[in-house]
Amino acid sequence: MNSTLPHRPWLAEFIALAAIWGASFLFTRIGATEFGALPTAGMRVTIAALFLLPLLVARGQLAALRAHWGKIFFLGLLNSGVPFALYAFALLSITTGLSSLLNATVPLFGALVAWFWLKDRPHGTKIIGLLVGFVGVAMLASGKASFKPNASGLVTGWAILACLGACLCYGLAASFTKRFLSGQPSLVIAAGSQIGASLGLALPTWFFWPAQTPSMTAWLALLAVGVMCTGVAYVLYFRLIDKVGAAGSLTVTFLIPVFAVVYGVVFLGESVTAWMLLCGAVILCGTALSMGLFKLRFK
Repeated sequence: MNSTLPHRPWLAEFIALAAIWGASFLFTRIGATEFGALPTAGMRVTIAALFLLPLLVARGQLAALRAHWGKIFFLGLLNSGVPFALYAFALLSITTGLSSLLNATVPLFGALVAWFWLKDRPHGTKIIGLLVGFVGVAMLASGKASFKPNASGLVTGWAILACLGACLCYGLAASFTKRFLSGQPSLVIAAGSQIGASLGLALPTWFFWPAQTPSMTAWLALLAVGVMCTGVAYVLYFRLIDKVGAAGSLTVTFLIPVFAVVYGVVFLGESVTAWMLLCGAVILCGTALSMGLFKLRFK
């Protein structure tokens, strides 16, 4: 098997990005518990936009944003607004570990969307990877998804569907970016998409704002997920793309669930079963194959 891994000089940034994105599930869970799903998503993108906008101005790239603002703002809803709201909703019912394992299917959905929309048809090992990955999802969902309230009154089935819907949004956003925004500066897309998502979620955030004032812990969680897990994470991610390429950067997908599961166990007291780990391994193997990071050779 051959693999594409990040170059060692940038390993610290690579691990830092995985750790930060893994923490987004923890902070979203803490925030959503008191703010609710839509206000959590709205505040996350607003804080990220306020963090990234000064960087955009400092680099003199406002003109590029004005030239393509419509498409970039729509991308913001597709790539941030809707999926962030779906994950915030899901994390009210399922664990951060489970949601992060489902998030590892993003490249699978990305490959499927590119196949049907951009006619970028996968071949050989990549097709096997898609099948393996979605088998892993079916295995994971079969033991966790239920549309009847459990002992805590939670319906996990809708939460799992919400996570998969968010992953589909990410896949659509990737093809949309490639089709309509290829060649645009990464910071312009990052900052502009957060502004677009903020505008799109402004009214729902106001309408569903909690009647009871959230605690300082919940506010700090939103500040962390907005600044660190969205703003800083975008900066790190695009730095990695410049230094090690897109293929190497995408391998961060495999480390995110590791950090998310550890955070959930340590800070939220969540439990992890052997079945979850097995299904997660199947999903990650399928994802790696579908991304072309590993190739099977048959003799």
